[in-house]
Amino acid sequence: MTAHRRALAAAATATALTLGLTACGGGSGFEDEGSGSEAQQTGPATLQVLIASSGDAETQAVQSAADAWAQETGNEVEVVVAQDLPQQLAQGFAGGNPPDVFYVDAGRFADLAEAGSLEPYVDQVEDADDFYPTLREAFTYEDEEYCLPKDFSTLALQIREDAWQRAGLTDADVPTTWDELRTVAQRLTTGGQTGLAIGDTRDRIGAFLVQNGGWVLGDDGQVTADSPENVEALGYVRELLDAGVAKYPSQLDAGWGGEAFGTGGAAMTIEGNWIRGAMANDYPDVEYRVVELPAGPAGKGTLQFTQCYGVAAASDAKEQAVSLVESLTSTEQQLANAEAYGVMPSRESARAEYVEQFPQDAPFLAGSEYGQGPVNAPGVESVLLDFDSALQQLPGAEPQQVLQQLQANLESVVGE
Repeated sequence: MTAHRRALAAAATATALTLGLTACGGGSGFEDEGSGSEAQQTGPATLQVLIASSGDAETQAVQSAADAWAQETGNEVEVVVAQDLPQQLAQGFAGGNPPDVFYVDAGRFADLAEAGSLEPYVDQVEDADDFYPTLREAFTYEDEEYCLPKDFSTLALQIREDAWQRAGLTDADVPTTWDELRTVAQRLTTGGQTGLAIGDTRDRIGAFLVQNGGWVLGDDGQVTADSPENVEALGYVRELLDAGVAKYPSQLDAGWGGEAFGTGGAAMTIEGNWIRGAMANDYPDVEYRVVELPAGPAGKGTLQFTQCYGVAAASDAKEQAVSLVESLTSTEQQLANAEAYGVMPSRESARAEYVEQFPQDAPFLAGSEYGQGPVNAPGVESVLLDFDSALQQLPGAEPQQVLQQLQANLESVVGE
């Protein structure tokens, strides 16, 4: 599956989960599953693990790790690759028979936590503090940590070497600030090439909000969408688009930033570490470098994307399920996953070895220190999709109006 198709699938499945949960009564159908009153198995158990796989490499890696744990512990594990993970989860919860362990995307975690569908097991894990704090925060709801992040991705800046050299740019010109990014984007923009391709949703543009000290929710859960910091940041993006030195992929006849970058329609793009596999598969002859995103007025900022291994509150084998998750998220296994299908380990103890194996990913890994996770609040998916639609109207739309509408919509869901 290409990175563009993965991005489209993620958006589609997010909507499906929201609709699935709503159809089940907005949470009222799940309280029994979260009651913790289920009789627990004390001996060997048969666990079902539901995953949304990026391809055969990921499926095989999870299956091999689960088989190794099963052989060591005497349990049995069935790994199921979901065709539609949110829908299948919603059906399992509604029927009182969810999988024991399953992938949970950070952007949809809060809905499941609020519904009582997740077992909060992190306090049972002795070395939980080995996981990056920013990732752990993504799976914290009402001050309780629920699940361990299995891996993560961040955004960085990719630069085509051929375009860079043609423009007469050197290593000293690599942009580290917004002003420098504007300057090099101008120099890289020619008749047949734009300087920067950037995705037209919050999952790319949101990085600029963070770099200016903004975000749509504050640490206290208050809505901050129309803050001056956000208005200024979105205004900067609008200026780049209006000047023609940055364009959305659709304006370059591309489905995502990586395609615009690979075909030469853009000299730079902003994508995550998944671009490495896409470039190797689709554009193997393109030479490029990866650098950290330029800092904004408030400093460095990027976005983080992660999933955790959720354990069903309705499982009758929670102890075994937590043991399996600990095995699946071990340092050794995460490094094996990185080799198999290109994800970054969520454990800090894996950092040095990961950078040694994949030095080109160091700019992505640096984002673990200052990355912003997705909006961690229940019921916001439809609001954020509306925000994406508004962003797609830039540069014609006014940043302040776009953010005021987001402010009002978020307040209607999560309160002021």
